[in-house]
This record gives sequence, C-alpha cells and structure tokens, in this order.
Amino acid sequence: MTRLFLTGAGGFAGHHFLDHTLDTTEWDVVASDSFRHRGTCNRITDVTDRTGRVRSRTTILTHDLRAPFSLQEQDIIAGADGLDYLVALASESHVDRSITDPVPFVENNVSVILNTLELARVLRPKAVIVISTDEVYGPVMGPHDAHSEWEPILPSNPYAASKAAQEAIAISYWRTYGVPVIITNTMNLIGERQHPEKFIPKAIRAVLAGEIVTVHGTLHDVGSRHYLHARNMADAVLFLLRNVNPVLWPDAPSPNRFNIASPDRISNLTLAQMIADAVGKPLRYRLQDFHSARPGHDPHYGLNPGLIHALGWKAPVPFAESLVRTVRWTVAHPEWLAG
Repeated sequence: MTRLFLTGAGGFAGHHFLDHTLDTTEWDVVASDSFRHRGTCNRITDVTDRTGRVRSRTTILTHDLRAPFSLQEQDIIAGADGLDYLVALASESHVDRSITDPVPFVENNVSVILNTLELARVLRPKAVIVISTDEVYGPVMGPHDAHSEWEPILPSNPYAASKAAQEAIAISYWRTYGVPVIITNTMNLIGERQHPEKFIPKAIRAVLAGEIVTVHGTLHDVGSRHYLHARNMADAVLFLLRNVNPVLWPDAPSPNRFNIASPDRISNLTLAQMIADAVGKPLRYRLQDFHSARPGHDPHYGLNPGLIHALGWKAPVPFAESLVRTVRWTVAHPEWLAG
C-alpha cells in the first residue's frame, strides 16, 4: 500500500489535500499538524467523519515542526513498509501577520522546513513535494504578465521571504543529500473552511452583514490575482506524484519545479462582485491604496502554469464554478466565518 506523509493537515490547504487524497486514491495517509496556528481538528474530522470510509487509512499525528521527529514518530510515519511520498504543506501563510510580527513568523517557517527535510533524509521517500507560493517571485509588472519557473526570486514581504527561504533550504538538501525534492508554486487558494482572515470569507461575512468590503487598489489600478480552489491544487500535486520522477543532482542542475495556477486572472473588485452575486446581496465596497495600507503588498501576481499543463494536467473544476460552490457552502455553514 502506498504511504504518504502530509504536514499541515489541519490547515486550510492541508485538509483539502487530505480530503482529495482519501477521495481519489487508496493510499494510507499520516496526517500531521501542531494545531498551534490556524490548523484545527474540526477540519480533519470533517474530512474523516464525513462517511466513515477513511478512518482505517488515516493516522493523525500531533507534532510541532519547530522540533525534530522522535524515533517513535519516525516509525509511525514510515509504517511497516516505508514511506513513499512526503507533501510539505505546513507553514504560516498570512502576509499581514508576517508584517506585524516578522521574527517569530520567519523563524517558524524556517524551522518547519528544516525538520521536514531532516525527516526526509532519514526515511528516504520517493518524492518530497515542497508547496511554495507565487509571492516568492514578487509582483509582475503589468496585469497581464506571468512568472515562469526559475525566474529570479524577489520577495516583497516577510511571508514571501520565509517561503523563499524554505525553497532555498529544500534545494540545498536536494543537492547535498539527494532528497528528491519537487517545488510547486501556487497562487491564491480558495475553498471551504478557510480562515476568515482571508479575503473571500472576510468578503462573504461583510456582504452578509451589509458592511463595506475593502478592496486593495485605486481607481486606475485595482489589484489582481489568479485564484485556484484548494482541491484543484491537491489534484495537481497528486498528478505530479503519479507522473513525475524527481530529477537528482548531478543529472540536473536544479530540482523539478512547477507553477500551479488557474488561467483566469481576476481583479480584486471583480472577485468581490462575484462573491456578492453568489451570496445574493448587493456589494458595498471601498478602494484602499495598497501601498499605504499594506507595506510589502504587491498589486499584481501572475504565474505561467504552462509546464504542468504540457504534462497533461488541467484543473478539474473551473474557477467560477468553484467560487460559487465555496460561497454557497460557507453561507450554509456560518460557523466557519466566526474567526
């Protein structure tokens, strides 16, 4: 039986990856989280209790990745026949909190990847996928530009810098120790059970209450992003695990790297209007200049996902459909808007 270890399983992206893996494979999954930050038991139990079909294939491991794994934990993760895959999703991810209190934020994300990669050195899985972000590249110059893989790394804020540091450490382990790293860069994720500090649940809550939604941008330059449902991201990662054998040094000068993104670029204001339409209430909004309101904020991000598309992957659910599903599910489950 294929065995996968997932870090950050109680987080937003992590629990969607757990859900999608259990839905679409027969793999055994060891799901780890510290439950210190935004990871919650409720997300995991929503996944594993939904039908009762998956508890026998899921092992929950509570572990703080600021510390190394014990020998007993290593045995749990490896199981009887060894570990096949490791997906590293655990990270602090909120830009505003990284700006407000950068030192513990960056220290956490560096410790997380170091202890994850140390585990990989011991257990030697076939592939280690390090989930990173578009923000390591910094902004694109225009609203129609997009970064390709291996463009210069120019992070604009401490969160982006901490993810760039994770990538650099992973590359060093790839070259020095032969850890079979694959890096993925993903744009803004949406989906059910997202923390209300993020834009989409925050906007849903405001629209429901008839309050004003703050949109980063100016009259002549509204910010834009590519948005991707977290289940689509999970599908792409599983596709890579099934279809890509990681290159190793010295056969290649750098590890495999793939951008995972929706082809749809959406302005922040358009997104707010789409949310209001799905809620069924009018949008009240104000534009806020991103430069003065949020130092280190990048108005436009863009990723070119052509490399993974050329391998045959495409998002199973289009953006507009996944957004409507997310909004309607969230309205029907207001407990996830409470914060």
